Amino acid sequence: MQPTVSVDRSHVPPREVLEARKRMNDAVRQYFDARSFLEVETPIAVPSPGLEPHLEAFSTEEIGPDRRSERLFLHTSPEYAMKRMLGRDLGHLYQLARVFRNGERSRTHAPEFTMLEWYRMPGLLEDVMDDTEELIQQVAAAVGGPWHPHGARRLSVSEAFTRVGLGDPLAFPDLSELQVALQVPPHPGDSWEDVFFRAFLDRVENTFANDEITLLYGYPARMAALARIDPADPRRAERFEVFLGRMELGNAFGELTDPLEQRRRFEQDQSDRLAAGKEVYPIDEGLLQDLAKIHTNAAGIAIGLDRLLMRCLGVPAIQDVLCFSPREVS
Repeated sequence: MQPTVSVDRSHVPPREVLEARKRMNDAVRQYFDARSFLEVETPIAVPSPGLEPHLEAFSTEEIGPDRRSERLFLHTSPEYAMKRMLGRDLGHLYQLARVFRNGERSRTHAPEFTMLEWYRMPGLLEDVMDDTEELIQQVAAAVGGPWHPHGARRLSVSEAFTRVGLGDPLAFPDLSELQVALQVPPHPGDSWEDVFFRAFLDRVENTFANDEITLLYGYPARMAALARIDPADPRRAERFEVFLGRMELGNAFGELTDPLEQRRRFEQDQSDRLAAGKEVYPIDEGLLQDLAKIHTNAAGIAIGLDRLLMRCLGVPAIQDVLCFSPREVS
């Protein structure tokens, strides 16, 4: 039996932290409003919260006029709803959303936090890379804290691994060969992704400069999630992640708009959740219908605004910038 951990929910950050958050939010809105993005709001309680195998959702229910109940979930991201809006031909969109992820609490995780998500339609992944670099610079300047990025680096996954003396993960689709190429001792039950991430966390991530924005692109196709496969190299997905030093800030996709392929990936996610003993969430059928209506290139990203604020202010934990967030006391 594990010991019970008490939490304190009384913390409110000092006024200067709250003022810095206001400046950050203002800077975000100024950036996107100046580029003719439309700010939107989407539901928090949804039929499908996100199918990624590592996520756990909070659940609730809606009681209808006939007193029948429908099970809903607090969204883990506004991603599905915003992608559906792309199918309605609304153009460039952004949202500052409160999102919820159960079972997540650490120095860089909170069960409730603020996510910034934006989409360019039409748009390419390179356009979102430009946005990301410019936005972070603008936010850091507006916050006025001790951290400011001194440039940005765009690095492929292949280059990130090979420059530290490891093999290129894209060249080793076989698990046992990957373990050798990435110098990862085998563990029982390891998946390909487990080996990739252990090598990444142990050998690659710690090479990212603390005062630099790192955009890591060209993820393996098997880790595409909701991204297109790169037509120039089918081993790669059109996906990048942004890091501030070793802290992962966000995840971006060149959007997959093929509903049949997306259904296949969702069904694989459901199978993975079942195999892991986790609750299997339903597929968002409306999303699949709306994906089929997108007839141009689109790209988008989600970033954690609380993490960005904690980095700009130089505070050690995400709880230091949140009001009434659970804080361990024993």
